[in-house]
Amino acid sequence: MTDSEYLEKTLTDGASGGLKKSKKKQKRENAWRPEGPRDPFAMLDSLPEKEQQEIQKALHLFSLGNSLPKTLQQAKKHTYRFWDTQPVPKMGDHITTHGPIDEVDANIRNEPYLLPQGFSWDTLDLSNPSVLRELGHLLNENYTEEDDNTIRFDFSPEYLLWALQPPDWRLQWHLGVRVDTNKKLVGFIAAVPAEVRIYEMKKRLVQIKFLCVHKKLRLKRMTPVLIRELTRRVNQQGLYQAVYTAGIVLPTPISSCSQWHRPLNPRKLMEVNYPGLKQNMNLQRALKFNRLPEVTKINGLRPMNKEDASGIQSLLEKNLCKFHLSPHLSLQEVKHWFLPKENVNDTYVVEADDGTLTDMVSFYTISSRVLNHPVHTDLRAACLLCVVGNTTGVAELMQDTLVLAKSKGFDIFCALDVMDSIGFLDNLKFTISDKSVHYYLYNWKCPLISPDKVGLVLPN
Repeated sequence: MTDSEYLEKTLTDGASGGLKKSKKKQKRENAWRPEGPRDPFAMLDSLPEKEQQEIQKALHLFSLGNSLPKTLQQAKKHTYRFWDTQPVPKMGDHITTHGPIDEVDANIRNEPYLLPQGFSWDTLDLSNPSVLRELGHLLNENYTEEDDNTIRFDFSPEYLLWALQPPDWRLQWHLGVRVDTNKKLVGFIAAVPAEVRIYEMKKRLVQIKFLCVHKKLRLKRMTPVLIRELTRRVNQQGLYQAVYTAGIVLPTPISSCSQWHRPLNPRKLMEVNYPGLKQNMNLQRALKFNRLPEVTKINGLRPMNKEDASGIQSLLEKNLCKFHLSPHLSLQEVKHWFLPKENVNDTYVVEADDGTLTDMVSFYTISSRVLNHPVHTDLRAACLLCVVGNTTGVAELMQDTLVLAKSKGFDIFCALDVMDSIGFLDNLKFTISDKSVHYYLYNWKCPLISPDKVGLVLPN
């Protein structure tokens, strides 16, 4: 039974209350119905929002059996029909060499790949406020792997522009899919240019962001076409490699990291039943356990300004070269990714007495909506982007960062166990979650990288 068939059965059963009607009454009702099959998705849209959420939750549970694996053990038993055709390492390969998997193809396809009937490609012009709002709506409603109908992303227009328009971004790499009949945006994938250091080699490539297909269309097999078409457009610009992350296991991760979080507002997190909180704590104990100082301790700690960009670039260049996977940032990229923007990102530096910058820390903002709660409507998470602790030490710098994040109204602080984070996660009372982030390279092979040798965080 497909999702569509299951949805129609669920809606029909729900509407009838599960009671069988007499043949005579059923025939009388059918006489007034239009000929042809009913559209189950139109039926879904006609229901109240709360009932829609319950049915979507049932659909999600119904389709779990066909979902992509989330652990390496599950992945070994999974058949990847699409990825087996792509230039990526196969599951179980032991790689000791470096370099491209496929050589450059001079014959790049000129025509776009075909979409399922009834859908068309659209290059999204995010300078148009209405298009930007459409993208935000698509991602906010559909950019989750699991939907428990309690918390959903709420990407702001400012955040999307920050994530999708770094220096040298290209319009044709913001790829959308629309329904022919009503022009509704139902799919999206993006690439942004970057230079990344992979072991000893610097490589110009793209970062893949926001792969999203409308939940009602997951069975249309749009994801492979989105990836193929974006690959074609990127290849046209002379780039043949990509880096991306996912919460599911694909062929084949070069590194796998764990997500950690640190409550800043335990009361609110407990009231909204935030996933992953310690269940053995009552509110009073949670408040005491997660208490933070009222003020910061590090002398010279202040927000970044424009004049700090070259100093931060030098700090990053010296620090990131010790990792096997890390960004190589131009001065303009440093300004774009780290200069503070309200409700998008925050960066703090430590300035010595002689005016030089010795340390820095940066985090970005992920906002979410809280659904069906009598009190709370939103949730704000601070996500660590980068930390360099030369003089003060990473743990001390991160403690002050938690204090600053809490003072700015964040509810939780999230970090991956990458870079130098192993030096502060346990000491600062971060808790490991059951979610992982897997790193991938497209058309590039290299030996596996341990999380502490990953120096790259991709905001999504």
